[in-house]
Amino acid sequence: MTWPSSFLELVLHLDLYLGQFTSAYGSLTYLVLMAIIFCETGLVVTPFLPGDSLLFAAGATANTPGTALTPGLLVLLLWIAGVCGDSTNYWIGRLVGPRAFRSRSRLLNRKHLERTHEFYEKYGPTTVIVARFVPIVRTFAPFVAGIGAMRYRRFIAYSVLGNLLWISLFVLGGFFFGAIPIVKRHFSLVIVAVILISLVPGLVEYLRHRRRARQATPTRPPVDAV
Repeated sequence: MTWPSSFLELVLHLDLYLGQFTSAYGSLTYLVLMAIIFCETGLVVTPFLPGDSLLFAAGATANTPGTALTPGLLVLLLWIAGVCGDSTNYWIGRLVGPRAFRSRSRLLNRKHLERTHEFYEKYGPTTVIVARFVPIVRTFAPFVAGIGAMRYRRFIAYSVLGNLLWISLFVLGGFFFGAIPIVKRHFSLVIVAVILISLVPGLVEYLRHRRRARQATPTRPPVDAV
């Protein structure tokens, strides 16, 4: 098995490296994928891990002849990993509390925390579902839910549904569309497209925030000529 020379190469060629890893280690791939999804959703210090693209690539790999992966088991195990990651992140936020917003720690990006807080102000508890489809925000949403003391019973209900929708959509999307010849030939471009599309909701929200900020800024009255 060949190893990628950089993180970017790994992301752009997930189908190649994931296929090689599955061929070499078989069912162990499930544990590795679960660990990545758990960390991406459960640890606020790892929002850079691939989420949407990894799920799509895993689904495409499951449609490769002779592979050890199956789409049904992928959805089940990665759904469990996502829910467990959310719960872990929630309780970390609950224990750390509002101190996270006052901290200047290099491990916690205050802008990401504030952006996620704005999502909660707009969408309420459904942010737990909406955030699944927004990179970075999905990593911080459970953390902020814990800080905001959202009832765990309510949080976990939204987490279960949000993870199921997110994982099913991308894994099954990769399984059914990843095997199409033109997709297989241009898989790197497809991965880039998946990443860009996943960034659209966050970009739209950022532009709306900028527009509201400009509208809220009072204009200076003209100075009367002397």
